[in-house]
Amino acid sequence: MPSEAEHAFLQFDQVKKSYDQKTLVVKGFDLDVDRGEFITLLGPSGSGKSTVLMMLAGFEGVTSGDIRVENKSITRTAPYKRNIGMVFQNYALFPHMTIAENLAYPLQVRKMAKPDVKDRVNEYLRLIEMPEFGGRYPGQLSGGQRQRVALARALIFEPSLILMDEPLGALDKKLREQMQYEITRLHEQLGFTVIYVTHDQTEALSMSSRIAVFNDGVVQQCAAPAELYERPKNAFVADFIGENNFIPGTVSAIDGAEAKVAIPGGEIIAVAGDGLVVGQKCVVSVRPEKLFIQPTSHAYDNEVTAAHVTHHYVGDFIRYYFRFADGTEINLKVLNDLAAPNFSAGQEGKLAWLKKDCIAFPA
Repeated sequence: MPSEAEHAFLQFDQVKKSYDQKTLVVKGFDLDVDRGEFITLLGPSGSGKSTVLMMLAGFEGVTSGDIRVENKSITRTAPYKRNIGMVFQNYALFPHMTIAENLAYPLQVRKMAKPDVKDRVNEYLRLIEMPEFGGRYPGQLSGGQRQRVALARALIFEPSLILMDEPLGALDKKLREQMQYEITRLHEQLGFTVIYVTHDQTEALSMSSRIAVFNDGVVQQCAAPAELYERPKNAFVADFIGENNFIPGTVSAIDGAEAKVAIPGGEIIAVAGDGLVVGQKCVVSVRPEKLFIQPTSHAYDNEVTAAHVTHHYVGDFIRYYFRFADGTEINLKVLNDLAAPNFSAGQEGKLAWLKKDCIAFPA
């Protein structure tokens, strides 16, 4: 992040958006983006993330606030003057043009000399590892190849910023993973700045410098992937990013950054979330992969007893489901190896985990 004396490459300053002048779909969006960062806007449908992208592109007006690139406002700048590249889910390639002609089009619009256009097109065909595909048409390519061409077309005129709106949503799992790698490779190689919209958590975690998690028009947390996953700011982020168990309880004591919480299976120690006070109802979040079944060689701080409900074979791991006396269910993942335990329905087991791996949030 830039220092106070510097200006970020891209800045959103209290940006708001309303379509009816009554209801805000984006409620005061602030974000500073460094040059070369890969920022993902992540959230459920209708949370405001795509609206932010469209305002940045200039396809939607800003109700209030300001958007600046290199400390110059672009809020009232026409879309075609913003020097921004875009990649969409539906590729948006011209079907009547060859791949080379599709790539040349943004350069021709900008009046680049013909020899330079040819050289640049060949350069980018090599960059996306499709040098022999210049004479083909989009309809003759696979979905992954078309998306690579769409990415190259967005990059070829060397824009200051690349916007990607669910660009891999139409691809199957294998192609999606390949394209995640391609985009990451090109980003590292060329160093362009990316604002990426997706609802796919795995995609966001594996590709991003930082992730802004949206809900109801408000950014709940913006942080690096590891911080979001390991230290979510609130229960919404903990629930939306990855898998989580939520155990209801009551705060019995707070000691610095730690809280003692009475839960159905006993008393545990957790990281104290913001706003927690003694006597308050809370939920304790703990991820399935952070839990162990006793006996275990792993260190642990918390241990509770619960009844086994069922387990599911998933291949590389087994998912176990347990239930506390009050009916609260908790699940955990155990590697599928010789140490994986066997349980019958209703059999009691002891579950253990470290206090640093669970967070208590206000209920």
